[in-house]
Amino acid sequence: MLELIKAILFGIVEGITEWLPISSTGHMILLNEFLVLDVSKEFWDMFLVVIQLGAILAVVVLFWNTIWPFATGRDSKKQVVALGPIGIRTEVVLMWGKIIVACLPAIVFVLLDLDEVCDALFYNPVCVSIALIVFGVAFLLVENRNKDRMITAETMAEITWKMAVLIGIFQLLAAAFPGTSRSGATIIGALLIGVSRKAASEFTFVLAIPVMLGASLLEVLDFGFALTRMEWTILLAGMVSAFVVSVFVIRFLLSYIRRHDFKIFGWYRIALGVIVLAYFAFAR
Repeated sequence: MLELIKAILFGIVEGITEWLPISSTGHMILLNEFLVLDVSKEFWDMFLVVIQLGAILAVVVLFWNTIWPFATGRDSKKQVVALGPIGIRTEVVLMWGKIIVACLPAIVFVLLDLDEVCDALFYNPVCVSIALIVFGVAFLLVENRNKDRMITAETMAEITWKMAVLIGIFQLLAAAFPGTSRSGATIIGALLIGVSRKAASEFTFVLAIPVMLGASLLEVLDFGFALTRMEWTILLAGMVSAFVVSVFVIRFLLSYIRRHDFKIFGWYRIALGVIVLAYFAFAR
């Protein structure tokens, strides 16, 4: 029962920090210092990645009408191409094309095993703290820079193929430097090239679907399916809690950015980075 409660708490933290641009890695490192799951290191490494499936399911549920490429009777005929008995929503197909293009840099990165090299070099409290602080400062600078700047892509549909590639390249920063935050890196990249806060956030959410599904699949295949009953229970508890919390957090963020900028998250990242540095430098 105690391990089940711990798994739920980790899922809650995952559901909050995966979508807010504040780094799930930094929070998981800190939480793991005070709340250690009684599992093997191999299962723990897999658990941290696979509970993201719960968070991804929240995106699928909330953005179903945005990501589903097949037409319904309510869709405008101008946006639908008949393919035999099936209607294809062209704007959704184009969106998925841009998502795939944005994923290509990350795919190359993983195929070259650069993710493992970066984890070995930078997955430690000091490097994570530095990444938290640096990208916290970056949010403040980008928001100040964009204060009077014209938006060139107000909606996801207005994000160009070139913009998608650039956002995908920014996503590599999160893969290379733990603590950067995948959502943080892609949002900063999108803001820099003129994408609105709303479109940047929505594109980041949808981009997470193939990225995190792929990462989870690789972890599961590497670990195998021979889990004990307790391991299955812990994994499912973490995924369910991540899903429930993600639904509320995604809705909150989309509502929040209608009236506010991302500066509060920048300040939060800086504060958390300082706390993590101080804890590992003096408290241990």
